[in-house]
Amino acid sequence: MLYRAILVLTLALSGSALTHAATLHVGAESTSITPDGPVALSGQMHTRVSTEVESPVQANILAIESRDGAVVKDQAIFVACGLVAIRGGIAEQVAAELAPRIPDFDINKLILSATHSHTAPVLVDGNYHIPEGVMTPAEYRIFFTQQVADAAEKAWKERQPAKAGWGLGHAVVGHNRRMIYDNGTAVMHGKKHIPGFRGFEGPDDPGIEMLYFWDANDTLIATAMSLGCPAQRAGSGSKVNADFWHPIRETLKAKHGEDLVVVGWISTAGDHTPHLQIRKAAEARMNKLRGLDEIGEIARRVVNAWEETYAVAQQEKFDDLPFVHQVAHVELPERVVTKEEMKDARNQVETWSKKEAKFFRRVKWHQSVVDRYERQQAGELRPYDQKLHTLRLGDIAIATNDFELFLQYGIQMKAKSPALQTFLIQLCGPGTYVPTPYAEAGGGYSAIVQSNEVGSEGGQVLTDSTVAHLKALWP
Repeated sequence: MLYRAILVLTLALSGSALTHAATLHVGAESTSITPDGPVALSGQMHTRVSTEVESPVQANILAIESRDGAVVKDQAIFVACGLVAIRGGIAEQVAAELAPRIPDFDINKLILSATHSHTAPVLVDGNYHIPEGVMTPAEYRIFFTQQVADAAEKAWKERQPAKAGWGLGHAVVGHNRRMIYDNGTAVMHGKKHIPGFRGFEGPDDPGIEMLYFWDANDTLIATAMSLGCPAQRAGSGSKVNADFWHPIRETLKAKHGEDLVVVGWISTAGDHTPHLQIRKAAEARMNKLRGLDEIGEIARRVVNAWEETYAVAQQEKFDDLPFVHQVAHVELPERVVTKEEMKDARNQVETWSKKEAKFFRRVKWHQSVVDRYERQQAGELRPYDQKLHTLRLGDIAIATNDFELFLQYGIQMKAKSPALQTFLIQLCGPGTYVPTPYAEAGGGYSAIVQSNEVGSEGGQVLTDSTVAHLKALWP
């Protein structure tokens, strides 16, 4: 059924719609999604309550429409959010609020994504113990929905004739965080100064896909970047923090105008981190000499790569481009829980249930495996419904997924894509990990069943489906 759907899509797209260029109309807007009081922070296995705002978390919005004269050809609204993931029905809430405000937009083509900040508000009720006087997840979702809907409406209604350009830059940001050992096991952030350490489980990708938009007067109005690293350098603190995207945004705006909208997308990077894994002392010395902390150093690298790429990319500005946005639903098989995995999870539930309330999240994490096993034993497998967005803008492609997808899947997608450049956007949904078969064999956090709703089998189905949908955009 999956491949039949792909065939139908290919046939449907093989006409002139894909080769016919159209004028672009673009709108962009930024808004704060930072609460004005204490909030529980997502991203750890225990409750953390914010004590202050170190840097504001934002939603940055890019609205695109192509027209052939007065005829609308296609549309998209991207909302890049400084959150850990898109959870708790928040995408549906935004869509429901926004749809009646902009009836000329196909709300099915709204895309929310997260930068994976571990110092941003919790979205899901019941996952953490929330102390009295702290904003609840339900209250935060109402605030978030209004902020994003207002800004997205503004971006859509203020779209204007625009030009687009793109380029490829490079900066070392992400590092594989899974250590492998001589006994075949793997551990996230494992020890490296022991005899059994054998290296890192997978590769890194320093490439950054960059997209630029100018108005009719050649003023830069928006830029989007897709890089292979989650924004979680500040991930263990108790302060609201947008991580490295904040200094990136502020530096670019200081040079290119305060109205510039900087859209941050995370490419496939489920097994990666901005935390240094080797040469820590040497890196620390260099940062000290530069007068930077690690977040500042990441921002310096990204901004330098952006500036170098921009100097080249602005030589080609296109105002007449094919723009196609397809939406499909792909069923991904659920990762099956074994009896041994269920027993281990049940033991963990018993252990953590005896501890203090702030560890409630860890109890829920293990209990979900027990519940899934019992459901599967009853014959109730639940394939994951992946809403897959694939877009073509001139020579570039954009594809989304809901997960923390391991880098190897993204490498496959980019290698097999027919586009000149392929921008990948993960964390458009709940953000559970999707490991490779090698990671599942090695075990450890991010590859064990507690971490995965979809396993490596589903990861390959998603990869193959994404590639097929991208190829359909280049008949």
